[in-house]
Amino acid sequence: MRSLFWLLLLGLLAIGVALLGSLSDGYVLWVVPPWRVEASFNLYVLAQLAALLVVYLLLRGIAHTLSLPRVVGEYRARRARRRDERLAAEALRLLWEGRYSHALKHAEKVVQHAGDQEVDTGGTSETATGIAALVGFKAAYALRDETRLPVWRTHAEAMDAAGWRTARLLGEIAVALDARDFAAAQAAFDQLGPKERRQISAQRLALRMAQGRGDWGELLRIARQLEKHGALTPEQARPICLRAYHGVLDTLQDDPVQLMRTWRSMSAADRQDLRLAQRAARALSAAGACAESAQLIEDYLEDRWESVLLEDYASCEGGDVLGRIAHCEKWLHDHQNDAMLLLTLGRLCLLQQLWGKAQSYFEASLAVARGCAAHIELARLFDRLERPDEANRHYRAAAQCQNGQSGQNGQNDRLQIQSRGERKSV
Repeated sequence: MRSLFWLLLLGLLAIGVALLGSLSDGYVLWVVPPWRVEASFNLYVLAQLAALLVVYLLLRGIAHTLSLPRVVGEYRARRARRRDERLAAEALRLLWEGRYSHALKHAEKVVQHAGDQEVDTGGTSETATGIAALVGFKAAYALRDETRLPVWRTHAEAMDAAGWRTARLLGEIAVALDARDFAAAQAAFDQLGPKERRQISAQRLALRMAQGRGDWGELLRIARQLEKHGALTPEQARPICLRAYHGVLDTLQDDPVQLMRTWRSMSAADRQDLRLAQRAARALSAAGACAESAQLIEDYLEDRWESVLLEDYASCEGGDVLGRIAHCEKWLHDHQNDAMLLLTLGRLCLLQQLWGKAQSYFEASLAVARGCAAHIELARLFDRLERPDEANRHYRAAAQCQNGQSGQNGQNDRLQIQSRGERKSV
């Protein structure tokens, strides 16, 4: 269809030229004595156009001939760039495949070609050289080649002016983190600009760096930020946040006020973690903040019953012991067959020197579930009451209870209990 259109257009143009020529009756006369030449005006116009075309083609041919060395040089440069780009792409593929030696060889070829020829700035050869420098750096690290690693780091630094600085710094941070050289990772991270630090990839590296250094506050902040931007799912962020909270609580063991402030700043879901609640309660007890420890456990058990947490409820000897006894007795209405709750009541009664109630709660705990702790507490109670026969009986029962336990710690505890029982019998 297009050919037919151009054929019709050419025919119309020929017809138009013929009609235009028929309208002109003029002529052109050249007089060069003793000659004179006379030609029609139409022939003169066609001859002028033909002469112009010949001159144009002649000049164009001369220009092409003179520029032939430059054209050949550009062709060779383009061919060299395409070759380097193929080598760089192949090196990148080999790096992802884990074939580090082959990737290193391809990267070396690209860098060698870049050194042998002059490359125009901003061209695709800089892209190939930048890729090859980063691939060589990571491949040399993966091979633990301490000889070539500084060389490739130098090649990567040489590409900073071409826009590869951020990529090079992120690569150095990742390498330093893998080597657990957190000081070098932090030094490279500090060289990033504020905009680059906010990138998701940089934040992921900062998360690893904070976790390795034990900077729990920074770890918590970055984890929350990554979760907010969708870089971490809630299931991925929760273990990281809990780990950070455990670290924060460890650093605040001597500051119960700040510890309670940190605990209240946690989300409700985080405060429902049993291990975290145990860590906070034990830290408060160790710091002597018995009232805060008891309040933390009471708040937790009001929402979610975990009787294992009661072991820490009676471990702190200060505070309002009678209030804790009343609280446990209130819980006892809903959890009558909880052996740990009965054991905790007995221990609290011991703190108040309520010997009879302590004995009854310990015996009730044994009636619900046979446990070594209840036997030991009864043995200690009977020691205080100077009832050696009953104390020895419970010491032996505790030793027999621990016969099924394995490990050196269990054996040491059993020997201590047996030796203590023998001393009492003597």
